[in-house]
Amino acid sequence: MFLVVVAALFVAADRLAVNFAEDKAAEKIRGSLGLSETPQVSIKGFPFLTQVASGTLTEVDASLGGIEATAEGHRLRVTELSAQFHDVKLSSDYTSIEGAASATGEARIGYADLTRAAGDGVRISYGGTSGGRSQVKISPDIPVLDSLDVVGTVSTVGGDTIRLRADELPTLCTAVPGCEDKVRARTDHDWKLGELPAGLKLDRVTTTRDGIAISAKGTDVKLPG
Repeated sequence: MFLVVVAALFVAADRLAVNFAEDKAAEKIRGSLGLSETPQVSIKGFPFLTQVASGTLTEVDASLGGIEATAEGHRLRVTELSAQFHDVKLSSDYTSIEGAASATGEARIGYADLTRAAGDGVRISYGGTSGGRSQVKISPDIPVLDSLDVVGTVSTVGGDTIRLRADELPTLCTAVPGCEDKVRARTDHDWKLGELPAGLKLDRVTTTRDGIAISAKGTDVKLPG
């Protein structure tokens, strides 16, 4: 009976410690990355105190909300960025996190947010897939071109930038001087994310009926804290 009581007290102390550490980590991540919302942080593995003593946490999961990318005065809101950090190294005094050996993650962006970020007179919606490639439909409001819809692609550039490009414009537009530049000023955009943990890079883009999903990965990732 005594051993059962001791074990229960150890588990309770361990859970209190991990909850305290998660709250502190969330506060530091929010402050360091300048987030508008406090992220949700979950430290995996049991017991937590044994991991702390070893100086390495098996896995730390974080859900970052309120991230925004900017371009040409327009803001693109990332609905959510969830990331899993593996083999997280603690500082020698156990008061901060130095980094993670590897990390994976996924960012989600809705079409309504893409439409707002593209500016006035542009609507972005689901475009399906073609030849295994994810696509979006871009509908710019151009006075001389009635009901113009073009197929576009969302990709990542440099590990921190989300790029939107119209794949091909109608022949009528390309034949008219200045028309292509006017249309592409509405359809083509780059939004740079300045709030990613160092070492975590945006990777592959997939379109769904609800929005786009962007996978992320990295090694030697630096976590604030």
